[in-house]
Amino acid sequence: MYDVIIIGAGVSGCAVACTLSRYRLKVCVVEKCADVCEGTSKANSGIMHGGYAAEPGSLRARLNVEGNRRMDELASKYDIPFRRNGSMVVCWSEEQLPKLRELLEKGKANGVPDLRIVDAEEAHRLEPSLNDEVYAALVAPTGGIVCPFEMTMAFAEVAAANDVEFRLLTEVCGIEKMDEGYRVITRAFAGAGQKEQKPDAKDGDALEARVVINAAGVYADEIHNMVSEEKIHITPRKGEYLLLDKSAGELVSHTIFQLPTIMGKGVLVTPTVHGNLLLGPTAVDIDDKEGDLTTREGLSDVMAKTALSVKDIPLRQVITSFAGLRAHEDRDDFIIEQVKDAPGFIDVAGIESPGLSSAPAIGDYVKDIVAQILPLEEKDHVIEERRRVTDFASLPDEEKAALIAKNPAYGRIVCRCETVTEGEILEAIHRPLGARTLDGVKRRTRAGMGRCQAGFCTPRTMEILARELGCGMDDICKNEPDSGLIVGTNKDRY
Repeated sequence: MYDVIIIGAGVSGCAVACTLSRYRLKVCVVEKCADVCEGTSKANSGIMHGGYAAEPGSLRARLNVEGNRRMDELASKYDIPFRRNGSMVVCWSEEQLPKLRELLEKGKANGVPDLRIVDAEEAHRLEPSLNDEVYAALVAPTGGIVCPFEMTMAFAEVAAANDVEFRLLTEVCGIEKMDEGYRVITRAFAGAGQKEQKPDAKDGDALEARVVINAAGVYADEIHNMVSEEKIHITPRKGEYLLLDKSAGELVSHTIFQLPTIMGKGVLVTPTVHGNLLLGPTAVDIDDKEGDLTTREGLSDVMAKTALSVKDIPLRQVITSFAGLRAHEDRDDFIIEQVKDAPGFIDVAGIESPGLSSAPAIGDYVKDIVAQILPLEEKDHVIEERRRVTDFASLPDEEKAALIAKNPAYGRIVCRCETVTEGEILEAIHRPLGARTLDGVKRRTRAGMGRCQAGFCTPRTMEILARELGCGMDDICKNEPDSGLIVGTNKDRY
């Protein structure tokens, strides 16, 4: 019997796990994917929103502003790449100024500091690459950019270090109410790094818990509806993005938004914390909860709309495209509450934008709900800090030399685009909740995220994974168990 089972290892679920790990509780996180940060949390804008777009009085507004406020301390404590670059919302005519003023008033009502509207001259002084037609802009100095992978993994690794159990490749198939708590029926897939197909998955354990927390992203409605007669409905809202090479990363310094619409905050142009330039997203409601494919129409839409905000975007420098799914719930706000007809079952559902910005506050908000159900006693000793994988490329030359002298693996470059070494990949594999797939290595080290998009480093990364995991290269997968890259050999093995 666990005290708490958390369903979903995205940024919300991991933030809750991290917060609850400070208390004397037996906590388990159940995740159907092969790694943490495999759903919405892996494919978003990486923005720390200021909080001016959320409706005043909404839970979304409250948690956005509080999460933003906490981010400096959190980034320092957990070694998360984060920068307050500020954001700008642009408009193109005097007729649109009332909409900027409306955002300004919303932001003030939500407690966002230092907001101001600037005219065209000052807007172009702040961002010379703005489209010449930009008429005015709302400036939010507290806006920021963050690495969503590192943020999610930081929460997860701190939770694991404080004895939270993670069951990856474990799908929830059903939930049964008991006299005290719930029985969570699971199905387990082959171990990470293995190519066994999902249809061959075996039955997992029936896990029992006094409290269940539903942080299942776009599947949160299905999990909720297993236990409650008051149904909720989540629509996957797809957003497509273009990522540009680092040579384009200094085109803008702020995150440049357009006026929001009923579908969201609109397309943006932003630098990333790693020096790239990001364009997007679109916003299209779809039915498929796994439908994260890019389309010609969607990417063309991104290119056309971002050109309205920023001129001369060097689209020849696009190195990849991707799509993510936001969990849009019909009520258009976060749902974070104990379900009325299911005592001990807590929803963390409908966490779309600004979910990443809100995550630092979501953990404490859910903790307070748990405290109404279970007694919470703080542990005598809690691990409160975490360091990410060594960033070899950023080290001074003398530190690089010392590291190589201590461990020659840091002297062997695997990913040339991002200057990622074998030593860093070994760190990624052998740390808490270590990488078991190519994508797991990529998100922890950036090996494969550069200009060639893993064209050169994939074979060597696979060799290292296979060696360290004690399996064959044909067992190494991109992400899920059915995503193996090697399908046969063209020569005899012996």
